[in-house]
Amino acid sequence: MSAATKREVVFNRVPKVTADFWLIKLMAVTMGETAADYLAVKMGLGLTGTSLVMAGVLAIALVIQFAQKKFVPWTYWLAVVLISIVGTLVTDNLVDNFGVKLQTTTIIFAVALSATFIFWFMKEKTLSIHSIFTNNREIYYWLAIFLTFALGTASGDLVAEQFHLGYLSAGILFGLIIASLSLGYFFLGLDAILAFWLVYIFTRPLGASFGDLLSQPKQYGGFGLGTIITSAIFLVSIAAIVVYMTITHRAEEQATL
Repeated sequence: MSAATKREVVFNRVPKVTADFWLIKLMAVTMGETAADYLAVKMGLGLTGTSLVMAGVLAIALVIQFAQKKFVPWTYWLAVVLISIVGTLVTDNLVDNFGVKLQTTTIIFAVALSATFIFWFMKEKTLSIHSIFTNNREIYYWLAIFLTFALGTASGDLVAEQFHLGYLSAGILFGLIIASLSLGYFFLGLDAILAFWLVYIFTRPLGASFGDLLSQPKQYGGFGLGTIITSAIFLVSIAAIVVYMTITHRAEEQATL
């Protein structure tokens, strides 16, 4: 293939939705929850300080991600982990620092996410995650990702608060919701885009529930591993999967060229 032809190849900037995609996404969410707790409590940064620091780090990560112009596993998943942390912190700030009720934050983020999809479709005529080829589409994509984390945090905390669920019970509940959506997609004709984003939203409270289950002290219903050990476990797991993704994606990319 000539150099001129190679320059015409346009790459999708986000990964394919596969089993390892959902596995690493769930781990990223879990690590995001425990890492935020570690920074805010163990490091003594507090909610506001942690939010400012992580927002700055996220901004740098997104600059690196947008510069790639294609899917690069480590930059993409770094951005996802950081958005997981910042999305959680935004909701926590609204509730804890500004006194906004969880019902209100859930509605706010649900409306904001719906508006993002409406404007995305009006502008691009598609919501497909398989055609994130331009900066505009990638902006909409990452904004939607951020809002799913914020909405997942608010709705998950709301459900846990309303029904007084423990970490394990909450995790099982959200796991069953995701299983139902999966059955709807595979067997009942649920729209693929709708199914993807709904599952994306609910994996956030699912991961947070199991992150808290592992990290929180036994007297509060957890396993008592602590935020450091829990974060380290998932960080190593994420790194291993990213290495695997990098190797397989590089082979697929060479085949395309």
